[in-house]
Amino acid sequence: MSNLGHYQVFTTVAKKVGGPLKLLVIAGGVGALTIGVPLGGLVTKGCEKVGEFARKKRLEKEVIGTIYSAKIDGTDKQGLRFKKGDKFKVLSADGNAILIEKINDENNPYFVSADFLSSISNFKL
Repeated sequence: MSNLGHYQVFTTVAKKVGGPLKLLVIAGGVGALTIGVPLGGLVTKGCEKVGEFARKKRLEKEVIGTIYSAKIDGTDKQGLRFKKGDKFKVLSADGNAILIEKINDENNPYFVSADFLSSISNFKL
């Protein structure tokens, strides 16, 4: 059978299942099951990625760029001091590491833990 013969078989089968895209999806699914990749694991990983993306978008919308105030005096492990009333703006966040700009401070920016910020201010992650 020549290359044209394979193309003819592909197009005939694709028509029977509803198009080439559906045929490729079916072939991929069968291939995944055949080589032992559990479909449940793929779905779980997909859901985790969607959840992570949603959390990141919520973080960007609700936290990034917001200005917070220190409610009490405090010093973090690296020696960054806050006095009651000091203000800071969240620039970025990655897990517990928060990049902030302390308002009216020339040594910006700072990496601070979310736990520390939550303990001294109205910041909530």
